[in-house]
Amino acid sequence: MKISVTDVKKIAIFRALQLGDMLCIIPAIRALRYAYPTAHITLLGLPWAKSFTERFSSYFDDFEHFPGFPGLPEQPFNAAETVKYLSGVQGRYDLLLQMQGNGTVINPMMELFGAAHTGGFYTLNDFIANTETFFAYPDYGPEPQRHVLLMEHLGIPEKGLELEFPITAQDEQDYADLQLPLQKGKYVCIHPGSRGAWRQWPTENFAAMADYCAEQGYQPVITGTVPEMPIVNEVISKMNHQAVNAAGKTNLGAMGVLIKNSRLLVSNCTGVSHMASAFKTPSVVICMDGEPERWGPVNQQIHRTINWLQYPDFSLVKNELVDLLNVAETPLMNE
Repeated sequence: MKISVTDVKKIAIFRALQLGDMLCIIPAIRALRYAYPTAHITLLGLPWAKSFTERFSSYFDDFEHFPGFPGLPEQPFNAAETVKYLSGVQGRYDLLLQMQGNGTVINPMMELFGAAHTGGFYTLNDFIANTETFFAYPDYGPEPQRHVLLMEHLGIPEKGLELEFPITAQDEQDYADLQLPLQKGKYVCIHPGSRGAWRQWPTENFAAMADYCAEQGYQPVITGTVPEMPIVNEVISKMNHQAVNAAGKTNLGAMGVLIKNSRLLVSNCTGVSHMASAFKTPSVVICMDGEPERWGPVNQQIHRTINWLQYPDFSLVKNELVDLLNVAETPLMNE
């Protein structure tokens, strides 16, 4: 490794993003933990991610809410809070890794932490402190692989590209408390929502996919968050068969159990698609943002990602669903 284990006792990971983005860095964090088994690893992120570090407590030891910075749209920027925060972290970390993105916006700010070593991604001609620890952003390949490449640049061996989503006893209890009329492996999750409206496949298409699953003997379950209730209700209203409406009822852990036990997931390219990848639950993922090779699941055998911007043909998507439902479950699925 380029930085000795003896020199690194405190590590900070900067990634202030949402669930799907966070799940995609787990293969890299897994490798980092193996390389620095006794280091104290802290995630610097958005407020919601405290629960993420608790779920992944085998990799993260702590969480700090980063208050925002100009050019980062995920949360409002408050200059006074950010200046106060940066003043308080001076020299706290032995290694600070920028895993937010290509570094165009954030890399100069990383130097304000005063870490002994700073590394991460950068783009050519942008600010960079040290090419030994900074890696030219790989604008290719799946998102998990990009971060693993950063680890390899640091001399940290890969520990696989598989995603993870630990399920706890509390998650199982929260799911059981819902008393949904579902039998393991006999239902299909349909998730029509996503954070951006431009990333949402038409509701009539989700309804048609749900109806087909019902005709094949699988109970359609429509999932989503409370803010996504309008789009969920729209899908249900366009269906010819009865669906179980689980939208707004599940917390993140219960949603994990629901996806883990399902026969298949149909969704936009959003956080739940990465959960299905972690569970090896087969999925049909419709990509509406033009980056299927980046955000689609790595295992293309049981996960089918369709670039809707390039191939806006419903029959192509349905054919993938038909194919996956016709394939007998293997030991890789829902193991």
